[in-house]
Amino acid sequence: GINAEYGVFTVRNTEDTRYPGTYTGYDDSWDFNKFRNNFKIKIIRRESREIEFDMIGVDTPFANAFRRILISEVPTMAIEEVFLYNNTSVIQDEVLCHRLGLLPINIDPRLFEMKGEGVEADAKNTLQFKLKMRCKRNKKAPTDTTNPEEIYTNTKVYTRHIDWEPLGNQREWLKGGVKFCHDDILINVLRPGQEIDMTMHAVKGIGSDHAKFSPVATATYRLLPEIQLLKEFRGAAAEKLKSCFSPGVIEIENGVAVVKN
Repeated sequence: GINAEYGVFTVRNTEDTRYPGTYTGYDDSWDFNKFRNNFKIKIIRRESREIEFDMIGVDTPFANAFRRILISEVPTMAIEEVFLYNNTSVIQDEVLCHRLGLLPINIDPRLFEMKGEGVEADAKNTLQFKLKMRCKRNKKAPTDTTNPEEIYTNTKVYTRHIDWEPLGNQREWLKGGVKFCHDDILINVLRPGQEIDMTMHAVKGIGSDHAKFSPVATATYRLLPEIQLLKEFRGAAAEKLKSCFSPGVIEIENGVAVVKN
């Protein structure tokens, strides 16, 4: 909870004692049924790329373990191999390949198998992509323009320029096709005469093997304390107490500060 004296705020009682060995001569062994009955998840906000939820009935080690699992143990698909046939852009080969590996692919990894060491790429363990672009001068560009995107063609390479090439019968069971999470991620910038030509293989992996497989940009948790006001706050003291918390936590009713959320 939060012990709130005027101008003093401290977080205490963050630990849990419901584990074996906490008290001598007392059977405090962990009970799965009790844990299952007490543990609750409350979805606060869910969007296409972000979710916020409360975990009720657990302590901080469990919440941190959940965070670490999200980062490093949930599998995704990411580009692992790049067959680079030509790259005359200003970005070096290894840097370009690294950028490609970080591109998020919008595909359910449960549809695929892990590709083992020395195993050939096939329809069940690999996604194949193709990217080929060459920058040229635009002969129809206005004579008075200084905009490179008008003077040249194919100046910027985005994820929407990457084509999925189905392997085997993938087109039959991947009905909607395979796309990247965003089609406007900038990969490279080209100038006349520069070209990139490559084939890419994406495989299934987890974040503990490489960060590119991590399904989350970040995963964090914070304590959800029980706030108790140990004294009554009125007037200017109530206003100052309210300003110390996030909006909506402390409100003033009839001139007195009260805990609302």
